[in-house]
Amino acid sequence: MFYRITRLFLFKFSPERAHAFTIKFLKFFSRTWLDFFYRQELPNRPVECMGINFRNPVGLAAGWDKNGECIEAFDAMGFGFIEVGTVTPRPQFGSEKPRIFRLLKANGIINRMGFNSVGVDHFVENIKNSKFNCVLGINIGKNKDTPIEEAAKDYLFCMEKVYEHADYITINISSPNTANLCSLQYGENLDQFLSSLKLKQNELSEAHGKYVPLALKISPDLNNEQIAQVSQLLIKNNIDAVIATNTSLDRSLVRGMKHSNEAGGLSGRPIQYRSTDIVRCLHKELDGKCQIIGVGGIDSCVSAREKLIMGASLIQIYSGFVYHGPKLLREIVENL
Repeated sequence: MFYRITRLFLFKFSPERAHAFTIKFLKFFSRTWLDFFYRQELPNRPVECMGINFRNPVGLAAGWDKNGECIEAFDAMGFGFIEVGTVTPRPQFGSEKPRIFRLLKANGIINRMGFNSVGVDHFVENIKNSKFNCVLGINIGKNKDTPIEEAAKDYLFCMEKVYEHADYITINISSPNTANLCSLQYGENLDQFLSSLKLKQNELSEAHGKYVPLALKISPDLNNEQIAQVSQLLIKNNIDAVIATNTSLDRSLVRGMKHSNEAGGLSGRPIQYRSTDIVRCLHKELDGKCQIIGVGGIDSCVSAREKLIMGASLIQIYSGFVYHGPKLLREIVENL
């Protein structure tokens, strides 16, 4: 009931203003008795994935808390894990505003944020100043002005900075809002890229005395042949997990709706089926050699179960959380 009323208020504003207000609200109420507005006691549904113990398999997807400002608040809501970022080496504004659009009839969102980020140094300070109990994933990317040929340097730089603070690290090369970024998902480019990341992971593991798993986030716009190729390279390079999927450029299910022609990545219910199908394809191709985190269009306990049945070990919510709030997390966890 509380979120239903809150949503009526928030949806009167532009999506980015509403999001900024929510972040400020959560920051203000963290570590105070006022967190009762969103705090939830959820049943334990323990899961092991990537060698990590999760209190439940439902996480908050990257993009919600880009700068690691509200980890404590999302922890209090009961998420099994929180993925913060995408963070870039240097601060950057991202794309010009407006850059987020609600597709209300489809329970979808289009965004072209463009990796807006406070930069990795400020980001790490935010994490160091947070107290939380859940698993923390850190999603890393490249700066907009870094040539694609030198992209690996940005990812390796971020890995080094965040390694000791992360339970796992997500490599985001599938955002459609950074020029040429998705080209890293293919063939020899991907093989060389993953090889350099694995080498750095081994170096950092030795230096810090702990192993932090790597997850690769992929696009829902890959075809089945490309998924098979990605799967082979994930296995070859011993990558720990794959996150399926990021946002989509496909507009076939929302054509004609308000804002459907806006540039950017589409998320939410319109990509639910494709995202789940990619989880199914990955499960078949990977044969248990790399674990799967399912994300894309999860807005009910049924759509959450679909991802898990098709082979995901963990799931994440993003657009569903915008439309349904913490109640969605409760419904999923209680019904698993």
